[in-house]
Amino acid sequence: MAGNYIKHSLITHSSTDVSSDASMTAETNESHLLIIEDDQGRKEFTLENPVYSIGRDRECNIRLVSQFVSRRHATLVRLPREQNSHSYYYRIVDGDAKGKLSSNGLMINGRKMPSHDLRNEDEIIFGPQVRAIYYLLRNTQRSGNTDASEYDITLINPGMTEDIEEL
Repeated sequence: MAGNYIKHSLITHSSTDVSSDASMTAETNESHLLIIEDDQGRKEFTLENPVYSIGRDRECNIRLVSQFVSRRHATLVRLPREQNSHSYYYRIVDGDAKGKLSSNGLMINGRKMPSHDLRNEDEIIFGPQVRAIYYLLRNTQRSGNTDASEYDITLINPGMTEDIEEL
């Protein structure tokens, strides 16, 4: 029964979580970053693959070092945004891709949840002193039209500083 829920969570698109993100143009570049803190310290992962396994097992794509974390604690799945075919988001789901749940579950932004569509600065707690923060970094490329005031640089003549020192 839990396996069916997980499969449903992996496939079903949630419009409520996605709708809060501004629609993006094809000119926008996105980077998805997951920062993990566990018993070994801090690690950064740039997310690019369609699926990631997260857990204590050595075979996991993102390995967590803690006795309080399940071997296959969670799964990250990349899904396309409905508004833009060039853009996507990640959904985190408790347990492995086959539907086996973790022992302690996931706390996302302070709430226990079986799955969640990740948004910028979401905090995921896997266990005591094991957490992750997800960042969605957007770099918008600008068109050729730029405002000249953006490049306004005031230069100081070395002779000007002598007047200040005399006062």
